Amino acid sequence: MPLVALPYTLHVLAAVLWVGGMFFAWMVLRPAAVAVLQPAERLRLWADVFRRFFRWVWLAVVVLAISGIGIWHLRFGALEAAPRYVHMMAGAYLAMLAIFLRIQLLQLPALVRAVEAQDWPAGGQVLGRIRRLVGINLLLGLATIALASLRPIF
Repeated sequence: MPLVALPYTLHVLAAVLWVGGMFFAWMVLRPAAVAVLQPAERLRLWADVFRRFFRWVWLAVVVLAISGIGIWHLRFGALEAAPRYVHMMAGAYLAMLAIFLRIQLLQLPALVRAVEAQDWPAGGQVLGRIRRLVGINLLLGLATIALASLRPIF
């Protein structure tokens, strides 16, 4: 088994966890919550879902960084020796990380405060901002997976 097999496997699993979780939240959980729950219950649900999911996202963020750098060095040696698609994936990771940090550090605390204060209109506004940011991150994540799959042409 090549030395790169373990970090590559961890890298793929972390990406699937993060992007798959966003896809599930956007395409499955959100429409179901809108169809079944009243705004107050929906906001409480999302505050708890984000709290639980973001623990896993933090794990994915760390594993992606460590495994990505490890793969980069094991396969290409120097940073500048890596092909363009590797640099593009690293850039997409940094953009996704920045968006995630914005949600985690700014938006989620505002959502929790609104839920605790039972300020449902404010909570709905924050949830809308989080939804847009998650949508952007989902698109970036899907594009990065597509890029990794198409890497022979880059």
